This record gives sequence, structure tokens and C-alpha cells, in this order.
Amino acid sequence: MKNHKLQGSTSAEVDAMNSKEFYPHHLPEDDEIDLAELWHAIWSGKLLIIAISGLFAIASIIYAINQPNIYQATTLLAPASEQGGAGGLAKMAGQFGGLASLAGINLGGGGTDKTGLALEVLKSRVFLEKFINKHQLFAPLMAVKSWDVNTNKLIFNEKIYNSTTNTWLRDVKAPKKPEPSSWQAYKAFRAILSVTTNKENGLITVAIEHYSPEIAKQWLLWLVSDINATMRDQDKAEAQRSIDYLTAKLQETQLADMQTVFYQLIEQQTKTIMLAEVSQEYVLKTIDPANTPEERVKPKRSLIVVLGTMLGGIFSVLVVLVRYFFNKGRAKVLTSSIPDSSVCTQTPVKTMSK
Repeated sequence: MKNHKLQGSTSAEVDAMNSKEFYPHHLPEDDEIDLAELWHAIWSGKLLIIAISGLFAIASIIYAINQPNIYQATTLLAPASEQGGAGGLAKMAGQFGGLASLAGINLGGGGTDKTGLALEVLKSRVFLEKFINKHQLFAPLMAVKSWDVNTNKLIFNEKIYNSTTNTWLRDVKAPKKPEPSSWQAYKAFRAILSVTTNKENGLITVAIEHYSPEIAKQWLLWLVSDINATMRDQDKAEAQRSIDYLTAKLQETQLADMQTVFYQLIEQQTKTIMLAEVSQEYVLKTIDPANTPEERVKPKRSLIVVLGTMLGGIFSVLVVLVRYFFNKGRAKVLTSSIPDSSVCTQTPVKTMSK
């Protein structure tokens, strides 16, 4: 029966049938990538992987070495005790609010969180711009590239600032000017300033980073002093305005009870002014003062080298795999384009007559 089937077939069909029957392993190739093939591709390109990873490692070492040290000075603060000020006025408002309302005077409600307000003022644009201008921090903030530990001097970037003539040389496009604006200085200072509050005990940690540990410490001391002075001056001015207002109302009323209220409120505001005059740490009290840091916080040179080497290894493996499968696909295309000589050279076989 089998011979009968073959009698009506050409020689090419006979070869195909014989190939399927006696060589069942001639099946369509599986296009899926197995782990063995991946490992073979990586292993075959191991020298290239080592070379590229080595170059990345050397480049990361050079980059890490050339990065300047950055130091961080920190101070620990606590909220100063609430005395006088808005708290006293709020207490008086609770006692005499009804009488004051009869005279058309609003004494206000509860007190304000001075500590939270001081921290928001500390991070505000207006306060930091005044702070930078007051202490002339433009050049050491925006033109320094490193710090000389031996001479304890800042090293300025001569491309943007001439420290000899104190002139700015920045190459910027209009409307910007060579000298940085207050807004640019504010953004630069906010980048090195951090303020965190411990929710459990309410303590505040303020930190400043800079190339020079001495400057980081000095700026932090100035910052704490200035925020206390700012809040003290604001409360003094507000208390003085309250005294002026209450004095004017005192002259307008003839009620003895109301005059008593006004006298007590004026006394309370006077105490606020006296407290502000004698309190240096008016809102934020220093628990742990800032000191000169001896250890850098940046850069993490070992981490830079490790990440750079890992990046080089990943990149080199991808290069090896892409090159391997590209060459493999190209070889398949060339093989499929070559005609089969066994099929081309065969001549048709005449069909046998029955």
C-alpha cells in the first residue's frame, strides 16, 4: 500500500515524505529564547563586558574623586515657653470679651502657634531674601566650587565670579544679569536648608549644607538669631499698635468697667514688649547649638563607584546580547536566501503507467 502511494508521486514529494517519516526531528525551530542560549551569548562576550564595566568603574572613580566635600551643620531647637503676647490677650478676651463687645471692640479669639509660625517665616522667601542681603551671602552661596581645608578658604569659580574685583562674570541671557537675583539666591539657599520637626516631642532640627564647615555653622547661628529677632520685632510692633489702639479707646469711654478692661489689656501688652526686650531666644530656644562638622555628608564616593560599575555591567550585557541576536538574525536571513541545491538539481520523474 505504501509502495502504491509512492508510485504516483514525484521524487521531491518522495524525499519529503521520507524525511518526515524517518527523520521526525526535522521540525520548525522554536523561536523562544532559553536561558542556556542567553548564558552562552553572555559568556561569549565576557571580554567586552569586562572591558566596558572597567571603563565605567574607572570613570566613576574619577568622577567621585573630583567631587568636592559638602559638610552639614545642625542645631536642635525647642519651642520657647508661651508667655504674654497673644496668649495673654486671648486670656483677657475670654474674661472681658462681653464687656468689650458692648463698646464695639473685638479682642480676638484664641492664641496662635508661634513656633509653627516662626518655622514658616524661616522658610519664607521674604525672610531668606532679607537674610541673604543682610549678611552678603551671594558670592559664598552661588559662586563657590570647593573649600581648601589647609588654608580654610573658599575657592570660587572664576568663570562666574572674580573674587579679586568682586564682580560677577556669569554668561546668562537677557533678562537675567550676571549678578544673581534675590529669587535665584533664595532658591539656592532653600536647596541647602532643611527644617524637620519631631512629631513626638516637638523638637526642631535645622541643618545647613555647605562646602565649608565653618560657614555652615556660622550661617546656622545667624539664622536662629535672626528668626528670633524677627518674631520678637513683630510681636513688639503688634503690641505697640495694640497699646495705641487701647489708649485711644480708653479716652473715648466713660464706663468704669470698660476702663478697667482697657487698663488691664494695656498692662498685658506692655508686659509683652518688656518680655520681648529681654528675651534673646524669643520663640526658638537652642537645645544643642550648631558646631563645626568634621565629617562630610556628601558625596558618597563608594556608592557612586558601585552604582557606576553596576551601570557599566548592565550596559555591557545589553550590548553583548543585542549584538549576538542581531548577528544570529542576520545569519538566518542569509541562510534562508540560499536555494536548496538538492531540490534544484533534481529532475522530474515520469509517472509510471499502470
